[in-house]
Amino acid sequence: MQQEIIHVYLMPGMAANPIIFEHIKLPEDQFEIHWLEWMIPNKSETLEAYAKRMIETHIKHENIVLLGVSFGGILVQEMSKYISLRKLFVVSSVKSKHELPKRMKVMKYTKAYKILPTQLVSNIDFLAKYAFGETITKRIELYKKYLSVNDKYYLDWSIKNIIEWNQETPNKDAIYIHGEKDAVFPHSCVGNCIVIKGGTHIMIINKYKWFNENLPKLILD
Repeated sequence: MQQEIIHVYLMPGMAANPIIFEHIKLPEDQFEIHWLEWMIPNKSETLEAYAKRMIETHIKHENIVLLGVSFGGILVQEMSKYISLRKLFVVSSVKSKHELPKRMKVMKYTKAYKILPTQLVSNIDFLAKYAFGETITKRIELYKKYLSVNDKYYLDWSIKNIIEWNQETPNKDAIYIHGEKDAVFPHSCVGNCIVIKGGTHIMIINKYKWFNENLPKLILD
């Protein structure tokens, strides 16, 4: 009897394209990987509506595995409220609004995020700081490769929806995976979470061997 193929959908982080998953390889006799890409939000579109549109537009299978990184991890948690999943993985992200760093909580109450210089979308250093938590050093070509969603409206919408995300408690069915050295979301290692030693906010790129080795076991468990 032919083995059932498990469909695994991967959602990148803010401003990132799915090439961040280029080194994620799962046994092809068991899994089929699908890369998801950011859509430009509709005018005044809520995160809830966006999550529903992402499902309707891009999810083509049932009982899927859904994995999201950073802001993509927030999005897949929202998507999971409207679709039945085999497994949900949230990587380098937050489990609830309470884990957002202090600077983001301050921005929420002061609305300071509304004046961030997102018009500087051609400034790769700005994108790297907010998407990866690092400024440019020797890796500018790496960032140019992975950060390609530079629409100002999308960036404004993304930052607003990260800062104003309102989930009170972790998703009890999600598997949260976090790096111990994550500088963007430093408070997400506590509680029910798999912590990757030495992992940073971009560990999906530079710790891909851990994911290739462990994701199949976690999915099938």
